[in-house]
Amino acid sequence: MQDERTRQVWALKHVTRESEKEDRFLEQVLREHEVGNQLDHPTIRGVSKLIRHRQWFRVHAVSLLLELVDAVTLDKRLPKSYAQAVQVFRQVAQGLAHMHGRGFVHADIKPNNILMLEDGTIKIIDLGQACPIGTVKTRIQGTPGYMAPEQAHRKAITPRTDIYNLGAMMYWVLMRECIPTALPPRGADRSTIFSGAIDVSRLQLPEPPHGQNHRIHPLLSKQIIDCIQITPEDRPETMELVA
Repeated sequence: MQDERTRQVWALKHVTRESEKEDRFLEQVLREHEVGNQLDHPTIRGVSKLIRHRQWFRVHAVSLLLELVDAVTLDKRLPKSYAQAVQVFRQVAQGLAHMHGRGFVHADIKPNNILMLEDGTIKIIDLGQACPIGTVKTRIQGTPGYMAPEQAHRKAITPRTDIYNLGAMMYWVLMRECIPTALPPRGADRSTIFSGAIDVSRLQLPEPPHGQNHRIHPLLSKQIIDCIQITPEDRPETMELVA
């Protein structure tokens, strides 16, 4: 979308409410605008104007103008080396540390919520599940394979939740598979994705990445395992330390 006065070009996110079930999608766009307006970090996609479309005095659709980024998601443009992967991870950690400093948690970090430009810089996108630090959500929100145990059990969302999400994302980028967070049912294919966070009694940590691929640096492997500890208190204290 282009502003006719300034000629500025924006990305447009438009959501229409067709039924009550879609109210949550409107709420996510409103939340993205609310949270995004309080952030100003180069690794987080900027938000601009929110437009509410009303019909019979009721909002039936919303449009959000977003920073236009010429990039593709991380799952479609993977790092070409381990050094480049580390730079991507560091940028994401720095952006999340900024969010935490402003009092918010992203709560849905995963490869397709990271835009990667050709020069290796990144943009964190989709703040629809972001929330103030300490929020206890009334329903389970997150993405299986990246969701922290406390998200699955509807406990307080904290910066350490993002640390888990980031660790799970790093694991996927390096191993090309989601964390096998639970013992699979007997006879099941090990390649199946299991959201074991729902059943804490079955949670287990995966084999460290460097044990599966000797080309991965042991310190990077340790960083990932530290981030995906089952108990939040066992993870790094802050995202600044991760970065």
